[in-house]
Amino acid sequence: MKNLLEKLSSYNIFNYLLPGVIFVVIAEKLTSFSFIQNDIIIGVFLYYFIGLVISRIGSLFIEPILKKMKFITFAPYSEFVNASKKDDKVDTLSEVNNMYRTLCSLFLVLIVLKCYDLVLKKYPILSRWNSVVITIGLFLLFLFAYRKQAEYITKRINTLTKKG
Repeated sequence: MKNLLEKLSSYNIFNYLLPGVIFVVIAEKLTSFSFIQNDIIIGVFLYYFIGLVISRIGSLFIEPILKKMKFITFAPYSEFVNASKKDDKVDTLSEVNNMYRTLCSLFLVLIVLKCYDLVLKKYPILSRWNSVVITIGLFLLFLFAYRKQAEYITKRINTLTKKG
């Protein structure tokens, strides 16, 4: 377990594991749902996965909405790649930026979970569909995350081969 934790990058810790743990702890206090695991190995993997889901929600929904609203703006990707080559701090700043986006997503997901918890109390029959809804939702989330990552890789390759 120690070797596994040592291999996690700071990005993985601050954008996946930490948000997953925070989500589980707050959800326990805020809702009737409990995601806390007694087995530490299962817990680390589950919390990491929950953090990964929260991060993807931030990437696929929160970021585009904030861009559309002009709440945030980004430099063109080619400029980001060139700046990263010249200044290592750009990557660090981008990692911190992604952490803030993930934390925004974390609190939004907690609000949605609390609302869902209240709806379930009023209409308990809906709980029958939890597994189906979660499975379909996760499939769609990771399908679009896969597409976004493929586009990101293609954009990076194109930027590096044009200016390489």
